[in-house]
Amino acid sequence: MRRHLAHPLVGGALVAAVIVPMTVPAAADPDPRRSPAVREFGNGPERNTAANPTLRDRHGADHRRFPWHHDRGYPRRTRLTEPPANPADASLKLGLIPHHAIAPRLNELQRRSDRISVEVIGRSHQGRELYLVTVTAPESGAQAKAQAAMRAQIEDDPVKAARNPRIAREYKAPVFINNNIHGNEWEGTDAALRTIERLAAAEDADTTDLLRTSRLYFNVTANPDGRVNNTRANGAGFDMNRDFITGSQPEVRSMRQVMIDTQPVVMLDLHGYVNGTLVEPTTPPHGQNYEYDLFIKNAYANGLGMEAAIKALGYDPDEDGVEPPQIPFRDWGEGWDDWPPIFTPQYAPFHGAVASHTIEFPMRVNNADYAGLPVDELRRRSKINTDIAAAAMDGTLSFLRQRRARLVADQIEVFRRGAAGEAAKEVPIGIVPGFGPEDVYTGSYPRAYVIPGGAGQRSAPAATRLVDHLLANDVRVERAGREFRLGGRAYPAGSYVVDMHQPKRGLANVMLEAGADISPRVDSMYDISGWSLAHLWGATVDTVTNGDLKGLHVRPVTVASPTGSVAASGDLSLRLDDAKEVGALNDLLREGVRARWAADGSVVIPASARSAARTVADRHGVRFAEATVKGVAPLRGLTVAAAGSGDDLFGLQEMGFTVKPVSTAVLNAGFDWNGVDVLYVSSGLNHGQLNEAARTALDAFLAKGGVVTRGSTGASFNSAAGLLTVTAVAGRTDANGTVSVVNGDGPITGGAAPYSFVYSPRWFTDLGPEVTVEQRFAGRGPLIAGHWRAYPFGAGGPDAAVDQPTVVRGVDERGAAVVLFGTEPLFRNHPKGLFPQVARSLFWTAVTAGHSG
Repeated sequence: MRRHLAHPLVGGALVAAVIVPMTVPAAADPDPRRSPAVREFGNGPERNTAANPTLRDRHGADHRRFPWHHDRGYPRRTRLTEPPANPADASLKLGLIPHHAIAPRLNELQRRSDRISVEVIGRSHQGRELYLVTVTAPESGAQAKAQAAMRAQIEDDPVKAARNPRIAREYKAPVFINNNIHGNEWEGTDAALRTIERLAAAEDADTTDLLRTSRLYFNVTANPDGRVNNTRANGAGFDMNRDFITGSQPEVRSMRQVMIDTQPVVMLDLHGYVNGTLVEPTTPPHGQNYEYDLFIKNAYANGLGMEAAIKALGYDPDEDGVEPPQIPFRDWGEGWDDWPPIFTPQYAPFHGAVASHTIEFPMRVNNADYAGLPVDELRRRSKINTDIAAAAMDGTLSFLRQRRARLVADQIEVFRRGAAGEAAKEVPIGIVPGFGPEDVYTGSYPRAYVIPGGAGQRSAPAATRLVDHLLANDVRVERAGREFRLGGRAYPAGSYVVDMHQPKRGLANVMLEAGADISPRVDSMYDISGWSLAHLWGATVDTVTNGDLKGLHVRPVTVASPTGSVAASGDLSLRLDDAKEVGALNDLLREGVRARWAADGSVVIPASARSAARTVADRHGVRFAEATVKGVAPLRGLTVAAAGSGDDLFGLQEMGFTVKPVSTAVLNAGFDWNGVDVLYVSSGLNHGQLNEAARTALDAFLAKGGVVTRGSTGASFNSAAGLLTVTAVAGRTDANGTVSVVNGDGPITGGAAPYSFVYSPRWFTDLGPEVTVEQRFAGRGPLIAGHWRAYPFGAGGPDAAVDQPTVVRGVDERGAAVVLFGTEPLFRNHPKGLFPQVARSLFWTAVTAGHSG
């Protein structure tokens, strides 16, 4: 389930995947060691496609699709490694399939049926394999190659594809069914296996026709770590159904690649638990970068079909406790929107899905129910959920069979509009029953985005990251070979251009546009409402509203160009303006390089370390300039005791810090502070609940160590521990989005971009004499994009935050160096451009602590 809603019906490091493909004789049990390993699907966020060539269109553009052999037919039998039995697998209590039993079942299905192919598309954070099952009628190599060519034409030349009679007649419409992305919402996996087994053997005319005209892709479990461990999150502590615009987790990158490679026309994502069963489409606000006229007519029709299939099961509210299904678009006012592209079904339309849905089956079996209900009751509920999930799949497959030609034609039209650069279409009122003015959200598209090179680029490493991320998401990017003018500005050679006349312009725009303040239109949002990569990832990105791109000397790129360099003489200076620069510094410190902290927040590296600097410059793509300032304090690799969320810990480790997770319980059990440099506090640490020994040990650390905090827990800790003299003021708790800020020239935010991100924003008043302001909210209303209203009684709104400090630092009387954040600089690993503010805070507190204020 996404989250609890105030609604009367609501119940409560990347591991490369190596696949061993096997052609399995009917009665054989082959030895997988006898076949060479090949990669079947892309396996990373930024694959170097120059070293892994794929299909190119007539302009030479590499779209990173079909990294497997597109002339291999079906079935593609892969002998899966069968994990050892795990009696602790949480699925067993519910009578559901444990993860270790999935591979044997899939191996057997491949042996029995020539309709079933299984491939490993990646590994989870904890190393478990991710299984993609393809169900389709057998294809020869030539037929598979023809399907790949048709799929490429649909995106690359949609005008021609719309007129291609072979596509209309022979193209197999792809469907992607994703299961168990929340690990303790189990039953989609079992329903998928039931559906796969039925399709493998069924001989009726409808099934034969379906498999002749479509390919069905099932991600059996998107979150095997959570499935086994009874957690919503994956093994890294991430809710992966919030990660699709960021792609921080290996499981999400695998799902993303499946959508790019298969180009589904319909997508389902199976969740729990909402009673009655929730079937999307959604309430407003609707994402303004979709071709929503094409989407809503298909999504609503399929939603009605799934509702009918679920009702046909005959479950009764009085006898079974199962309420009738509900469609938020039809039945709710607001609160279950498709505004942000962070969810799987809200990301899929940017790769051509013209109907995509979250399904929430009804009977709760997780959390307190899992722990407290009798096993028989849990299994009764899980069976109902499995039945309903399977019915939703069956309804969708029936919809696909009946509407295949229209779905394919609408996908072609999505890509045609993008390639032609047509203006966004306003969806007509009444396009489906109930579609009214409150549902109309129409955005606009610029002519291009430019990611400048040279002096006009704030951060070359950030620009490189952004370009690689766009490419990994199948957005087309070009690089200028000569200087040029566009939109009244001059750009040097090496600048990147994102031409918005491209098939997946919706995805390019949803990532790069500023976004919108939708606070006036709705009172309740489901999740975040602002996420702009142009504002939050640290690179300079220019929006070009109009202009002629025909004369530009640009070429498509498959990977961003290298940006690392080292000055030829003198000591070296490394700016900490990007997380890559932080990572480079931490690499050098681990190697014993004697770096020194400078007053402006940069770092000075001695000339004697030039060789080591060259190595990390190449590794991280960072620039070491000749030093013009002196270092004021020696640096060492930091060990951070972190009381934080999974994304906090992940971000700190990603930048190369040594992290020791702590909490109230850990400190009370007797934590060894030796070797710890900085305490980071954002959640899980309550100063008032520490026992006397833990408080004494903490006080001893505070006399010599640093402290960095964020959010309500951090502000409470600052107050309870008697650190900086401030009053923390809370904004509305569900307020979030990108904001304008004014940075100081100090060691934490000096040189930072004038943007930040907030969720439950905070600011600081009544500052003591020891407190210095590093950053303030802007003076003309801070919110750029998102949702931030005042409470009904008037407090907590953006007007109250105008010009207020939101990042402060200081040294208390005992010597503790402290930085307080009212922003969210590590939120879900997303705002990459804010990461250096945290890193600088850690280094500043470490070198400053112990010097009494």
